[in-house]
Amino acid sequence: MSVTQPAPIVLTLGEPAGIGPEIAAAAWSRLSGRLPFFVLGDPKHLEGLGVPIAPIHAAAEADTAIFHGLPVLPHAFPAAREPGRPSAENASAVIDAIARAVDLVMRGEAGALTTGPIHKKALQDGAGFRFPGHTEYLAHLGGVDRVVMMLAGPDLRVVPTTIHIALHDVPAALTRPLLMDTIRITDAALRHDFGIETPRLAIAGLNPHAGEGGAMGMEEIELIGPVIETLKAEGLALSGPHSADTLFHAKARARYDAAICMYHDQALIPIKTLAFDQGVNVTLGLPFIRTSPDHGTAFDIAGQGIADPASLIAALEMAAEMAIARSARR
Repeated sequence: MSVTQPAPIVLTLGEPAGIGPEIAAAAWSRLSGRLPFFVLGDPKHLEGLGVPIAPIHAAAEADTAIFHGLPVLPHAFPAAREPGRPSAENASAVIDAIARAVDLVMRGEAGALTTGPIHKKALQDGAGFRFPGHTEYLAHLGGVDRVVMMLAGPDLRVVPTTIHIALHDVPAALTRPLLMDTIRITDAALRHDFGIETPRLAIAGLNPHAGEGGAMGMEEIELIGPVIETLKAEGLALSGPHSADTLFHAKARARYDAAICMYHDQALIPIKTLAFDQGVNVTLGLPFIRTSPDHGTAFDIAGQGIADPASLIAALEMAAEMAIARSARR
């Protein structure tokens, strides 16, 4: 099966008052044309950042424009960029840029989507944004009900089954359908988008020492263990439930391709410890590839020229690798 070079990656800047424009410019400088991508945004938000701008009229032009400057497919915003001070006037344009970028990927004009960080309150205040976050909006645009968040670095991939909820709410939220969907979506994505023929998934327990046979909780016996056995019978390569305190050292990581965790910090503490500047947020279960840097708008440092583009570069590189892997399976 032949593999064709995917179309260029489309990058949305997110909230222009944040560090999105700065790290986009810095990423272009460091990548030196070796990864074709283009910005979908307002060229005036990228002025004064020390890199040449290469306006393009179509996504395909990014392949050659990338050697002359940062390729920008113009998307007009009503207000100028003021670092650290989001403008309500720009809220609708931020949302529209995301939708336009998804359309480019869905039509095959872009190979994948990498998104800069948005500011949810600014979108809610300025445009009545009705989604809890970026990911839920992308799921809506992609026409899917359930997606999965993966955090990936050079040495570890983790998936939290429950995400932004209080710790005391986790046991009730951790249901059989949710855990099964999370595992199945992760398995499918590792096959289709990461090129892993038989993904090995390590499933963490919820309680200390994975419940220690029921002495410290029954979730492993009543929920997690039965889900593992059901999915193993379907052919998935699963192990666990594992005690989370022994799941992330180097020898343990060598035994799996991704770890399925039960709650937010169980997943994010190890990935941020191992890959704080290189972590990538990947949304699994969408009909298109989406990656993003694992940080927010950083209004406190916006405009100071000190924002680190490492996570964005890693997100762009991972998007390109996933696009190649997906293309190989067609």
